[in-house]
Amino acid sequence: ALILADEPTGNLDSANGEEVLRLLNQLNSDGTTIVMVTHDQAHADHASRIVNMLDGRILSENVMAMVQQSEVRHAS
Repeated sequence: ALILADEPTGNLDSANGEEVLRLLNQLNSDGTTIVMVTHDQAHADHASRIVNMLDGRILSENVMAMVQQSEVRHAS
């Protein structure tokens, strides 16, 4: 399964935004691929892979190890 999420927390208060991120993390843990666009670095930090873009070009790409990703999820 694949979910494309364009600013999924953009119009939400912080509590509901965190709930959406928790649900996306759970879906990802269950095997769903999540492609999320966000301008919020704190939300991007939930991802196991971050691709930074500007004007349609890739500026950088960071891939977190699965152990680190697990630690990030448990810390939130």
